[in-house]
Amino acid sequence: MQGFIETHRLDPDKEDVSKRLRHFEEIYRFYTSRLVANQSERCVQCGDPFCTTIGCPLNNAIPQWLEAIAEGDIEKAFLLSNETSPFPEILGRVCPHNRLCEGACTLDDGYGAITIGPIEASITDLAFKAGLRLPFPGITTDKKVAVVGSGPAGMSCAHFLLRAGIKVDMFERAELPGGLLTYGIPGFKLEKETIRRRFAILKQAGMTLHLGVEIGHDKQIEELQNHYDAVFLGLGATNGKRAAIEGEDHEHVYMAMDFLTNVQRRLYGQSWMERFSVLGKRVVVIGGGDTAMDCVRTAVREGAESVTCLYRRDETNMPGSRKEYLNAVEEGVIFLFQAAPVKFDIDEKKRLVGVDAIRTELGEPDADGRRRVTDIAGSEHCVPADVVIMALGFDMEGLPFVADAGVKLGKWGEVEIDPESGRTSHPDVFAGGDCQRGADLVVTAAADGRRAATAIMQQLLG
Repeated sequence: MQGFIETHRLDPDKEDVSKRLRHFEEIYRFYTSRLVANQSERCVQCGDPFCTTIGCPLNNAIPQWLEAIAEGDIEKAFLLSNETSPFPEILGRVCPHNRLCEGACTLDDGYGAITIGPIEASITDLAFKAGLRLPFPGITTDKKVAVVGSGPAGMSCAHFLLRAGIKVDMFERAELPGGLLTYGIPGFKLEKETIRRRFAILKQAGMTLHLGVEIGHDKQIEELQNHYDAVFLGLGATNGKRAAIEGEDHEHVYMAMDFLTNVQRRLYGQSWMERFSVLGKRVVVIGGGDTAMDCVRTAVREGAESVTCLYRRDETNMPGSRKEYLNAVEEGVIFLFQAAPVKFDIDEKKRLVGVDAIRTELGEPDADGRRRVTDIAGSEHCVPADVVIMALGFDMEGLPFVADAGVKLGKWGEVEIDPESGRTSHPDVFAGGDCQRGADLVVTAAADGRRAATAIMQQLLG
């Protein structure tokens, strides 16, 4: 270990931009056994590993599995990696590692952080390729839990319950499981076979998956409360936020998730809507997070004439993953920083023709630590656009069926929980992920699901 002086940080190879724009397949080629060991050897094995204690919401045993894979023990690294995480090969792909584990790495200042994300993904990929399997015990109890929603929080809760031998029935309203992972995150970032493999593992472990079943419509939550020992709600937050500016109700102003889901449905061979096509159009995406990067990179692959990202802060203050921003730049996306939309321009034929924007400047940090944004008077300008995609975050869906079942909701419609257990105001109903905390990261949803599963185990098994 501690080979960081002789061995430099080496990110995974990625496909040449001229080729990757022709498809939606993953662009990264993760490490071989030799390279994953070589990069892991750079770890200095800190006495107080900030990557784990500060950087990782799951508090993964990062130094331990780095040491194991550096020593060539793929099985030990695989089991350690999967001990605390429900799907490390997914989180190794989609987490904004520069803001989390890698950002907290001791070597990040001067030598280049350990490539924790790619190593994490590579360990499980290589283990599965070598035929290793996760040790689930099978259903060993008479307890059963209903998990509502098959996104990251639901997947995580189911994973840990199944490891305890508890029967899980999962209910998902869509045609395919995975929630945001399946319909929201594009394949060039997360290959869909990776998700299918995880659900196959969960089903082999004893989970029953019910697709096309919407709780509150096809089945009432009271039925679940009557037939299961506990219920976990992982309902997500999928309503796109609007900017409350003139013209945003135009038919060619799309919400990010509507656009991404429609493209993904077409790629899956499912029904889709032609009106979301951006072929040959000037596209402007508003926002600076990972969802905005998913939208700009998808629009490029969908044949847009031009793709521009409008963001009111600067490059340094973008909330998303830096690697996704750099990938978008490589793929030809134009970035207009410190510019905020004030109106959408509609011509006399009711066509969307542009976005009126104003320049901004950054001031002192606010209570949340982010620098305040103020408009610069007289700096108004127009950005030509045929299509605008709003990627400003997500709000809760209306959940009246949850409230009717005795579960208390907050003022924004979020499910209120006990932060230590994930338990709602109903003693047998738990919740986690975006429906409880608001739109956030996949890894925080995974942590929520694990927390609730632990509390459910304690309640049902003692």
